[in-house]
Amino acid sequence: MQYVIGSWYRKDELAKRSCIFHSSSAIGTMFSGYLIAAVYRLEGTGGFHGWQWLFIVNTVISLPIAISGFFLFPDVPEITRAWWLTKEDIAIANKRMELEGRAKRGKYTKAKFKKIFSSWHIYALVLLYIFFNNGSGYGSQPAFALWLKSEGYDVTAVNTYPTIASAVAVLFTYIYAWSSDTVFRGARWPPMVFAGAVNIATSTSLAVWNIPIGWKWGSYILGNISSGISGLTFAWAHEICSDDNEERAFVTASMNELAYVVQAWLPLIIWQQVDSPQYHKGFVTMVFISASLIVTAFVIRFLHHREIARKQAIAEV
Repeated sequence: MQYVIGSWYRKDELAKRSCIFHSSSAIGTMFSGYLIAAVYRLEGTGGFHGWQWLFIVNTVISLPIAISGFFLFPDVPEITRAWWLTKEDIAIANKRMELEGRAKRGKYTKAKFKKIFSSWHIYALVLLYIFFNNGSGYGSQPAFALWLKSEGYDVTAVNTYPTIASAVAVLFTYIYAWSSDTVFRGARWPPMVFAGAVNIATSTSLAVWNIPIGWKWGSYILGNISSGISGLTFAWAHEICSDDNEERAFVTASMNELAYVVQAWLPLIIWQQVDSPQYHKGFVTMVFISASLIVTAFVIRFLHHREIARKQAIAEV
């Protein structure tokens, strides 16, 4: 999906479109909490258990989206057959990407793979997304909810209060996107550094644990704002790999896949149920991963600027 987004939008649009897409994750988490709270009250209705109602509601929501996606998904401008786009629309889309310097599709060859794996792009960008995806840990873990449960809150509160953190994450996702495209003039790293710094502060506070109750609430809520930089990481990858379509596709796919490979095993070590609700290992790990995110963002900024300078020097010769 990110590859397709990067095939339609210009640099000044990319962060906003990418972040709008990724905000659906936090919005989905919010509504998941509301649904669970609602179906809890449906226990026994129509002869179904509450958990069965959850599957029924999820099907009713998901099926129309899947069907509409089949008929509306546009592919990339070069090969799109979307019925809702005119020939003029497609021509404009292709021209926009040409002016943007975004390369058209080619073939994967031995030389192409050698180029991809001999560049810093794939290694640095994959690391960046791994640190992002695994550094907003307690935003994607039920740590907040389990703490509320340990404090004696009822089922409805346990499922709805954590949605505040998701709502804040959505807000900051849009702030990151618009500020990156406007205030920071296309720079992607400043919001990443800010989000990482906030995550270090909140994770350190929760690792200490014995802190004022108000700050503990604030740490759980603000600790999720780092999830808003997901779209920026992909926007940056599209721009860095702009002149090679196959590299752009391969790098963005690798970012997504390898981040979730790490996420498949890391939570089993640092977010163990027996540590609930304090999760000291988890919060300490978040501090180090967030620091690594900031360092990686600065390294990519340096390497990208150096690469641009070299290309400009070659062009002037």
